[in-house]
Amino acid sequence: MKRVLITGGAGFLGSHLCDRFIKEGYHVIAMDNLITGDIRNIEHLFHLPNFEFYHHDVSKFIHVPGELDYILHFASPASPIDYLKIPIQTLKVGSLGIHNCLGLARVKGARVLIASTSEVYGDPSVHPQPEEYWGNVNPVGPRGVYDEAKRFQEAITMAYHTYHGLETRIVRIFNTYGPRMRLNDGRVLPAFIGQALRGEDLTVFGDGSQTRSFCYVDDLVEGIYRLLLSDYAYPVNIGNPSEITIKEFGEEIIKLTGTKQKLILKDLPVDDPKQRQPDITKAKAILDWEPKVSREEGLRITYDYFKSLPEEELYTAAYHREFVKN
Repeated sequence: MKRVLITGGAGFLGSHLCDRFIKEGYHVIAMDNLITGDIRNIEHLFHLPNFEFYHHDVSKFIHVPGELDYILHFASPASPIDYLKIPIQTLKVGSLGIHNCLGLARVKGARVLIASTSEVYGDPSVHPQPEEYWGNVNPVGPRGVYDEAKRFQEAITMAYHTYHGLETRIVRIFNTYGPRMRLNDGRVLPAFIGQALRGEDLTVFGDGSQTRSFCYVDDLVEGIYRLLLSDYAYPVNIGNPSEITIKEFGEEIIKLTGTKQKLILKDLPVDDPKQRQPDITKAKAILDWEPKVSREEGLRITYDYFKSLPEEELYTAAYHREFVKN
């Protein structure tokens, strides 16, 4: 039985990856310090003999006994409300954290796949964004802690690949949604659905003309799985190229939820990207991958998930624990 370590395993994407690798017959080791992850995302796996959970901060030294075949580094705050509140941890997990994973991979002879992001493109001047585009990022802006952590993560991963001959894979993830997102994590989809369920007007930042491209989580996981098992070491965009404005998206949510709210415009945050759409030419050619789940179907599944949550969770603040400043 092959063994895989998934850092950030209790998070939104990490927990879905745990499910997929369990389904594929792997021994899965999830590692998470639970600063933004939630143990409830993986508690359904705890009874399985081929699942382990390590409550640990990957930014500190990591040791996993026994053989490891794969390491997937998905530990990181992933929404603006997270990385604006815990900027130092965001930088550390993208620098010290990946350094620890790469060191462990060398010792174990494991292949490493890192979760990079469309945020490496910043506020892009090229549209849609191909992997060859170097980006337009403000390193000292409020979003720089996340953008530059991911860009550094790509650079050190490629350095280990070229200098040490380590087997590495880099996925650039575009906006993804689905069950297990934190309802109040600040990203547009859970924010809109949460507001709709609470009977509040939907908050649109800017004039709503900025675009996003939303990929359902099952499609994303399929792309990641194929990339891990491929022989391609350079970055690959995984996302849904179906682009929509935030204003149109808000109107879709109002229609989906059957509520009567209206859209309220607020000032656009600093350095918020105006456009976001992946060029998935490489994913199609190298991985034979493209998204299958329509936005209509994916939103219905996600809405049903949020509706199933306890009502008090709708009104809970985004953070159920205090962050430690370090």
